[in-house]
Amino acid sequence: MFLRDKDKPMVSKVLVAGSFAAVVFSVFGALGTDIYLASTQWLLIGIVLAVWAVYLLLEAEFRS
Repeated sequence: MFLRDKDKPMVSKVLVAGSFAAVVFSVFGALGTDIYLASTQWLLIGIVLAVWAVYLLLEAEFRS
């Protein structure tokens, strides 16, 4: 996926929102209602999305 530097902050915000949604799904799973994946898997997805968001944001900052 090739992104322009000016698009990376917006994509980073979307990834952070996805990370937050994954954490919310994890909380629902911990309360007893799994949504397609187990709670720990949702937490792992949230961590990966957050790491990619930080990476994109830092890359956009250093290239501009």
